[in-house]
Amino acid sequence: MTNDRLPHARNWIDGAWHEGTATGTSYSPATGQPVGTFAEGGAAEAQAAITAARRAFRTGTWSRDRELRARALFEMADRMAERRDELVALLARENGKILAEAAFEVDLSIPKLRYYGALALAESGRAAEVKPGLYSMTLTEAAGVAGVIAPWNSPVVLAVRSFAPALAAGCTVAMKLPGQTGLVNGLLYEIIAATESLPAGVMNCFTESGNDGAPLLVSSPEVDVVSYTGSTMVGRIIMRNAADTLKPLSLELGGKSPMLVFDDADLDVVVPVLTKAITTFTGQFCMTGSRILAQRGIADELRDRMAKSLAAVRVGPGDDPASEMGPMIDRANAERVDRTVAEAAEYATIVERGGLLTTGPDAYYHPSLIEVADLNSPIVQHEVFGPVATFERFDDEAEAIARANATEYGLAASIWTRDVDRPLRVGRELQAGTVWTNTWAVVVDQFEEGGFKQSGMGRLNGLRGLGEFQEIKHMVHPAPRG
Repeated sequence: MTNDRLPHARNWIDGAWHEGTATGTSYSPATGQPVGTFAEGGAAEAQAAITAARRAFRTGTWSRDRELRARALFEMADRMAERRDELVALLARENGKILAEAAFEVDLSIPKLRYYGALALAESGRAAEVKPGLYSMTLTEAAGVAGVIAPWNSPVVLAVRSFAPALAAGCTVAMKLPGQTGLVNGLLYEIIAATESLPAGVMNCFTESGNDGAPLLVSSPEVDVVSYTGSTMVGRIIMRNAADTLKPLSLELGGKSPMLVFDDADLDVVVPVLTKAITTFTGQFCMTGSRILAQRGIADELRDRMAKSLAAVRVGPGDDPASEMGPMIDRANAERVDRTVAEAAEYATIVERGGLLTTGPDAYYHPSLIEVADLNSPIVQHEVFGPVATFERFDDEAEAIARANATEYGLAASIWTRDVDRPLRVGRELQAGTVWTNTWAVVVDQFEEGGFKQSGMGRLNGLRGLGEFQEIKHMVHPAPRG
């Protein structure tokens, strides 16, 4: 039974709408009240998606028709552009991020579809006469069926970041999106369904609150490659479950991004950006600037200015233009972060104690800043996934590098300095997949992103993003005799 008074989202599998075996309810993180319902997926929907994708891959022309793939991705970008404002508004309402951040997410997604549409036409192999009369060439082929699992914190762009290169490479897709954003997922499915150039079965999508369907995407021998974005803990489980089929994995996992601020940095520029690095998406972001490393000469001033800046952040509903930070995804996560900060008070100095703004059921949480010296402290070593940052001091470049590299994570880092040589010198020593200079969270479609160490494997975006969904075939052709 669905509630006729609330919007309802369905799953899209094999070119048709599916209701699923149950109905889930989506709740506003700003109020805790229902905002809509969605068709709840599970193992049955996952298997149906896999079966449809496998049939479309084996029997259709999708994997070899570059022009069709490009046309479909360009058309999908157009359909998303037409419904851009709806997506932005729904992200703010259901996910909780403020309107500017919701727009940022959607506006990253549309050109990404177009980039991979163009890449579907531009990508090529190599050929050579390796010795007289013997020719070799390499051809790239689609890996097959791609399983995509994307998270709730940025469901639109993180889904597109995986399925766009998969489609461009010639794969067919079975995709699971999370129940926390069931309505946003449904609108994305509508955009996919409206892409007339996309053959039935090429793109199959379902929403799941539980954990029955997603593991099937990983373990099924009918899925050839998996792209997952989420926590490091789940990434390890996926690696274990994929071992029996030896399928390739692309994993973008957790982060603990160090922001290295040197004595010569311009604090007037640093403070506003670091504040956004902590509060963007309410800190529910793998690249959240969750560790501030300050050189001793400016540390006191930076700490005080950051505390004042974070205290002044206006927390409110995501769809309120006056809000500077929205609620967390739900009350349970807000309470989890609050417990983490309370536990940190036992071994660290709370510079700015944010916390829960009400007694519930909303998920409002004000940002916190915690000064800590011990690198082994849990608040330093573990991803919080909320608007909380640690504050650490260092004396010189060597100590800054050692501190920055002292966790199991290696997704991103940022260097703040007016010394033109330092970013290259220090950046080369940082164990991170992305290193920014005097900025943060700049992502470019044409260049790869991904993690070192426990922050993942493989790369998304750029040419390598396409390669994650391809096999390379070496063709050897002797010249004809005579």
